[in-house]
Amino acid sequence: MPFGIYVHVPFCAARCGYCDFNTYTPSELAGSGASPEGWLAAVRGELSLAAAVAGPRPVDTVFVGGGTPSLIGADRLGAVLDAVRDAFGLAPGAEVTTEANPESTSPEFFAGIAEAGFTRVSLGMQSAAPHVLRVLDRRHTPGRAIAAVREARAAGIEHVNLDLIYATPGETVDDLRGSLDSVLAADVDHVSAYSLIVEDGTALARRVARGELPAPDDDVAAERYELIDDVLSAAGFAWYEVSNWARGAGAACRHNLGYWCDGDWWGAGPGAHSHLAGRRWWNVKHPARYAALLAAGQSPEAGAEELTEAERATERVMLGLRLAAGLPAGLLDEAGRAAAGQAAAEGLLDPVALAAGRAVLTRRGRLLADRVVRDLLAATPA
Repeated sequence: MPFGIYVHVPFCAARCGYCDFNTYTPSELAGSGASPEGWLAAVRGELSLAAAVAGPRPVDTVFVGGGTPSLIGADRLGAVLDAVRDAFGLAPGAEVTTEANPESTSPEFFAGIAEAGFTRVSLGMQSAAPHVLRVLDRRHTPGRAIAAVREARAAGIEHVNLDLIYATPGETVDDLRGSLDSVLAADVDHVSAYSLIVEDGTALARRVARGELPAPDDDVAAERYELIDDVLSAAGFAWYEVSNWARGAGAACRHNLGYWCDGDWWGAGPGAHSHLAGRRWWNVKHPARYAALLAAGQSPEAGAEELTEAERATERVMLGLRLAAGLPAGLLDEAGRAAAGQAAAEGLLDPVALAAGRAVLTRRGRLLADRVVRDLLAATPA
């Protein structure tokens, strides 16, 4: 089974209004003693611990996420990858990804991470419309993401992804078309597109609650998704997960496929989650507490759960159904297969694939994926 390492960078220059990730701005960390250097030392310590627990397993994929990994610079990102090599070693052809905010990148940054061994970068574009970026509290200018793609390509980064957020209040069809035109002009080989979700406790949620912004509309989001799928499909991209499209050999994100295919991974960093052989655990969230525990030779684990076989089977259905490959109908019992047949009759599952033994979402089914999962699981008792 492939083995991945996720490394969480908790630092951001500013907090986007829609974000509820475990991230911290300089003002939020003031006086705590947390710093990028302390974080890096702690990550090295956790990776050494991981090697002692997981045993000798070459790493197939590395994903540095956040937060804003590009904010800590190419040298520190290279040091993170060196720590993974020291603790585990990289498998031949390993995929190594970092997320990046366009405004904290440069030609020198991309040259540095390419030299360190990164093979993939995921850039948070979100939109090419200035007023949409303002609603999202994104700080980069619309053209910066496209320039960053070109810089990454020039540095020799093999695979580049752009993230889009759609159905933001105030976004028009023309706004989204403009964003898609920019994506295609940038010549990336991977696109991730997510419908805006208003998360509790965020600045965006407070603005919606005060009536400053309307809540995202589900029907509008469905129409926008179909537009994205049409445009990307016409340009040679193929969906391989509900929110992800790739073009060309090797462009799909192997690290994320590990999550969706019930793989094993170790999550290092504050608040990071891990999964090994049915055991899931998560780290303490605050960077200062995380670093202090590891400096004292202690595990940063905050909590854990042991998944039963029934729970793992449920997760396989929930995650596997989101993939273009679908899931084996054999994972469902007789009632579940009957529910799958009903979903096919309603145009939510591909009837030809189902007859061949796999439950595969149609495009209409992708729009209603959560409902299909609920129906299959309700009919398949744990």
